[in-house]
Amino acid sequence: MIRQFSALRRFASSYIQGQSPSKGIREYFYFIDHQGQLFLDDARIKNFTSCFKEVKFLEFFFQRLELNASGSYATEFPYLSRCGREQNYVRCDDLPTVFTRFDGDHVVSSGGFRTAFQPNKLCIVGGRVYHPGPVHLGAVGLMRSQLAIDMGPSFKFDDGDSHPSHFAWRGATVKLDYHDIKEQVQRYSAAACDK
Repeated sequence: MIRQFSALRRFASSYIQGQSPSKGIREYFYFIDHQGQLFLDDARIKNFTSCFKEVKFLEFFFQRLELNASGSYATEFPYLSRCGREQNYVRCDDLPTVFTRFDGDHVVSSGGFRTAFQPNKLCIVGGRVYHPGPVHLGAVGLMRSQLAIDMGPSFKFDDGDSHPSHFAWRGATVKLDYHDIKEQVQRYSAAACDK
């Protein structure tokens, strides 16, 4: 535990929230958890009470999210949300797109990204469920834990198989074709990289 805390302290000490590396530029550092909640990266306690909740801010922030190609902090913060003169560097527990709810035939992320639900493209890696997401963020998103739990009974397995082969959706059984999305998960998911 002490080793983990000192490693976290060293990591957080490499920046100061609101620092100005050049005239007129401000830098902030954020963290997105596996539930899709956004936090200041250096917040000591990360739970519902300390995450950002203002819907307009979250939509604004997530709409501007992109892969960090700035050359600054890209290893530690692989995503960037630019807001005028603010550079908002983002790291994730898993992926920046976390689908938090269904809206009819669509899944919606914590940042308001909305896409058609494609049950045939669902993929399970390391106990987490993934779905196609925005192309500019790696074309893959994570299903929030509660959504994944609710979907659990709909996954169908062939005899003796450890991975699901089908998904029951609206009275039909859909064959899973997850190979493309599995490659995206392995490429972009922080959780997959940790394994």
